[in-house]
Amino acid sequence: MALDTQPPLNSLGFAKPPAETRVVVAMSGGVDSSVVAAHLAEQGYDVVGVTLQLYDHGAALAKKGACCAGIDIHDARRVAEERGFPHYVLDYENIFKDAVIDEFADSYLAGATPVPCIRCNERVKFKDLLATARDLDADCMATGHYIQRKMGPNGPELHCAEDANRDQSYFLFSTTPEQLAFLRFPLGHLPSKNATRDMAAQYGLAVADKPDSQDICFVPNGDYASVIEKLRPGAGQPGEIVDVNGTVLGTHRGVLHYTIGQRRGLGIGGLADPLYVVKLDVDKAQVVVGPKEMLATRTIPVREINWLGDAPLTSRAEWHVSVKVRSTRPPREAILRPISETEATVELLSPEEGVSPGQACVFYETEGTRIFGGGWIWKGA
Repeated sequence: MALDTQPPLNSLGFAKPPAETRVVVAMSGGVDSSVVAAHLAEQGYDVVGVTLQLYDHGAALAKKGACCAGIDIHDARRVAEERGFPHYVLDYENIFKDAVIDEFADSYLAGATPVPCIRCNERVKFKDLLATARDLDADCMATGHYIQRKMGPNGPELHCAEDANRDQSYFLFSTTPEQLAFLRFPLGHLPSKNATRDMAAQYGLAVADKPDSQDICFVPNGDYASVIEKLRPGAGQPGEIVDVNGTVLGTHRGVLHYTIGQRRGLGIGGLADPLYVVKLDVDKAQVVVGPKEMLATRTIPVREINWLGDAPLTSRAEWHVSVKVRSTRPPREAILRPISETEATVELLSPEEGVSPGQACVFYETEGTRIFGGGWIWKGA
């Protein structure tokens, strides 16, 4: 009597040949997603490329060379044509404005420091685009993000990229278990960005030497204030710069021009000690400044938590984790104390400077590469 045997899993984790496995690739037009699409097509997968048009290219909100701008749609289409798989452009302009741009503007006007790239992944790419991938009868959706999806004893887990310098876990903490089951990240195991460009050259892709996109895709040259003033005319209300005792030290052009921790460009020179922005009081239209030590924070309130641990968040009184409060900073050891399934208090074992409402607080294994999710910092400590 012959034993039942299961067919081997392909590289995307399915027990069937690549040719019978449909994968939608989210193509931004950059080198990363182009390599993913070309590589999967080379392996014989049924690849469908999809590029999102996220804003009106004639409106000049986006800067030249930005993600999802006109040239990027052209580059993505060219890769698809050269590698022989279908490519579609979806108009998500209204979705992107409602789900990402409007909140970005309103958060800044409320004195927060938002991270729209996270909201774009959460509300557009991994929600609406993922639903479109399912409508196209795809088995999974692949992206060019530098992060790893590994199978654990309880299902798929999210892990940091092999190359710490390229790791994008901070921007993907809100990926849900259901989304993670459908997503694939083929570049996460690569040792460096050079390896990606080498693959692009190997496949003969015209984007092999294309520069990486910088800053937020719809913010030209990092000038947040000008974009917000265009979206919300008259939002730049001038006001006073005051110290923590309320003493007026100068005037400003509008709270939206400042961020927590800022030192330069305050226009209050000549003081004995350097001062930093420690608070933005939107109601009073005041920028509050103080000494550097006032920026140090140990207790961080977090809400809208997306939890990726095996046990429920509230199954313990506290979790020992490492956290990132900004994408450019290394993780710091902390204690996570749940209040509910979506709200908690984070206590840093050593103070962190410049913690700002609107930023994400992402949870990591203290020793290891796994991401346990994260949440949003919602008020100053």
